[in-house]
Parts: sequence; C-alpha cells; structure tokens
Amino acid sequence: MFETIVQGVLLGGLYTLFALGQSLMFGVMRLTNTAQGDFIVLGAFAAIAGVGVMGLPVGVAVVAVLPVAFGFGYALQRYVLNGTLGRDPLPSLVVTFGLSIVIQNLLLELFSADPRSIETGGLASEGIALTEGFSLGVLPLIVLAIAIAATASLQWLFTRTALGRSFRAVSDDREIAELMGLHSGRVYALATAIAFVLISIAGILQGMRTTVSPADGPLLLLFAFEAVIIGGMGSFWGTLAGAMILGLAQQIGFRADPGWGIWFGHLVFLVVLVVRPQGLFPKTRG
Repeated sequence: MFETIVQGVLLGGLYTLFALGQSLMFGVMRLTNTAQGDFIVLGAFAAIAGVGVMGLPVGVAVVAVLPVAFGFGYALQRYVLNGTLGRDPLPSLVVTFGLSIVIQNLLLELFSADPRSIETGGLASEGIALTEGFSLGVLPLIVLAIAIAATASLQWLFTRTALGRSFRAVSDDREIAELMGLHSGRVYALATAIAFVLISIAGILQGMRTTVSPADGPLLLLFAFEAVIIGGMGSFWGTLAGAMILGLAQQIGFRADPGWGIWFGHLVFLVVLVVRPQGLFPKTRG
C-alpha cells in the first residue's frame, strides 16, 4: 500500500503540471482552454524537434522552448482569445476546440502518428532504492519537485506581487480595474503567457517520462480538467491537491486491476462533481 501511495503522489505531480495552466487561465479570465492537452503535446514535440531535428542538447532545447511558449501564449491571448471573452463561454470553447483540431492535424502532418520521446540519457530509468524491492524514479521526483515549486511560485505571484494584484483585480471586476488604469487585454495576455510556460514544461516532462503522440491531447486535457475540478477552479494549492487525489485514485485502481486505473480516477472525479461541484478547495475571494 505504501508503494501505491508514493506512486500516486508522484503521478499527481505530473498531473499538477498538466492542470496549473488551466487553473491560471480560468482563475484570471474564466476561460476554459479545451486545447490544453494539445498544447502540452505541442510543447513536447517542440522539444523533440529541437533535439532530433536541430540537434540541440536537451537542456538547450528546453531553455529555447520556454520563451517561445511565453511569446506564443501572449500573442494568442492578445490577438485571438481576448476577442472571445464575455458572458457567453461558448466562443472561447469553440475557438480553443478549433485550435485543438489544428494542432493535432499539424503534428500528424509534421511528425506522423508514431509515438516519440525526448532522450534524457538514462535519467528516465534512474532510481533511488528505498527497500529491496522498491525504488523511486529520479525523474518522477524531479517532476514532483517542479510541480510543488510551480504551485508555490504561482501562489506567491498572485498574493505578493503587483502583477498578481493586477490578475486578481481584472478577475474580480474587469470594468473597475480598467477605470483604475489597468489594461485588461494586456493583463490577460500576460496570464496566458505564464500559463503557456507551465504548459510547455508539462509537455517537456511528459516527453521525458514516456512517449507522446499527436493524438494524446484529449486524454491529457481530461486529466488536467479532472484535477482542476476536484481541487477547485482557480485555486493553485487546490489544483495540486486535486491532482494528488486523482493520481492516488488511479494508482489504487491499477493495484486492484490493471484495467481499472483510469476508470477509477474518473469515478472519483464524478463523485466529487456530484457531492461538491465547486471542488474540495475552491478559490476564495477577498
């Protein structure tokens, strides 16, 4: 049972990174990005292209992807998604769904349907022995550490910085924030830029951990969405907790039967959705 709990927490770290970008975008703009999973896959393939096509070292490829993701996220929000925001959530859902289809087909055209991964030089197979029959993978531990650091950094950004106050102001009341001198379009664009850095980090780590293919996006979106809903929309520590609960649920399901893991996670998500639709740790205002 101890091994199941540890593996669930480690898996939850990866799901946290899948979900943080979604939580950030919803928390600031009330925008549900249905292309979240496909952007994660796109981040993985960007690093794969940097390593495999351009011949860059893994570290250089990773560093190169992050500023590109920041700029892409800023431009996408500023010139495309800002025009879809409003009381009706349908336009943003339709646009991001369209982006999902475009990304999947673009990646299929460029990379084919073959699964690929980012070569880590053996990092993915390294482990730390805890007992004679159980060891912790180094890469999953790194993923968990990054997930906790990213969550804490976002919480600090929102509560301790001027940019975070801007995010909270436009989220609480955009009209009043604009009367106070804030440009909501630019603030939204910065939020999405930061979200896309998190998304690209999630994609890169997923590509290091396992293989990725252009069709993986919808499943990754589902994991991200479930983690955010379980934890509470717009709550960063809630997203971390929701991801941990999802990871634990899946690992318990896998322990019971190899075919039950994903299904058991969906079941826990549905129970939370019925019993506490606002999530276990929803964002509080004030």
